[in-house]
Amino acid sequence: MEVSTIQALGKITDANKIIITSHIRPDGDSLGSMLGLSHYLISLGKEVVLAIEDEVPKLFYFLPGIQTIVYAKEFIFDKNYDLLIVLDTNPDLSRIGETLASMQVPILNIDHHSSNNRTADFCLIDSQAAATGEIIFQLLILANAEITCEIAVCLYTAIVTDCGFFRYANTTPNTLQRASLLVERGARPNEISENLEKITLDDLTALRDVLSTLELSPDGRIASITLTTETLVKNISSTDLFINYIRSIAGVEIAIMYKITDHDMIRVSLRSHGADVNQVAQTFGGGGHQRAAGCSIHGNIDEVKKQILTAAAIQLEGKQQ
Repeated sequence: MEVSTIQALGKITDANKIIITSHIRPDGDSLGSMLGLSHYLISLGKEVVLAIEDEVPKLFYFLPGIQTIVYAKEFIFDKNYDLLIVLDTNPDLSRIGETLASMQVPILNIDHHSSNNRTADFCLIDSQAAATGEIIFQLLILANAEITCEIAVCLYTAIVTDCGFFRYANTTPNTLQRASLLVERGARPNEISENLEKITLDDLTALRDVLSTLELSPDGRIASITLTTETLVKNISSTDLFINYIRSIAGVEIAIMYKITDHDMIRVSLRSHGADVNQVAQTFGGGGHQRAAGCSIHGNIDEVKKQILTAAAIQLEGKQQ
């Protein structure tokens, strides 16, 4: 059921015990939106649990309240929650994990992805927003909430990470206005960007290893790298560093990063300069944005590469026509 911002606010206001979650492979928008909303709800005296079924990248440890996020598989939930708020993704098992997807509680889904399947009980979807953090900001403004410095830092981070610090095509006048208001409320762009740009020695040594796996398509338009299980166990701040490197190669239109995890699961991240990689990800049950998307596929890495490369090549052919 589609709801307006004011209707979504009503659902949140009526609830006392709330779980907030987002997608696996959490990013700045998902984490910033979760934390920004939770700071407001806690100020109202509501009982809030922040849970995700994945690890929080160390890159975002500077966000106020990040230590309150629990690992869903290890947390004991009771049966008395009033609302599950799913941010920045579909409320599907493949996106939020089995623990949270199986909970018997009304779901409010707040998202900005055009690929959202709108299966939640209540859906607040704005595909014109550059980030889910923008929607949360508008919701708090509607609620006449006090936008504290903590909230401002979280929501500013949510917005800038999803629009590439205002470099991506999804940046709109609204995006800039909302970010400006968050700076007025205490977000410091220089401090946030410095935190997000920090890399460790482990990051650099892992980057060296990962770049040795670089593969280019014969026409040079598709580049890919592979992260093995050995690489992933290292103390890496964020793997986005790796795919952003290959995305910047001259002539590359689609960048692909494969992560080989346990149980023959391959996590695939896709980035582009113009091609619709969301269409590629959706072919394999994933989704995202036109220029940034992902999916997870069970199988042999060589077979998965063939499937993804074929789908990416087809997408590029369609872009040329």
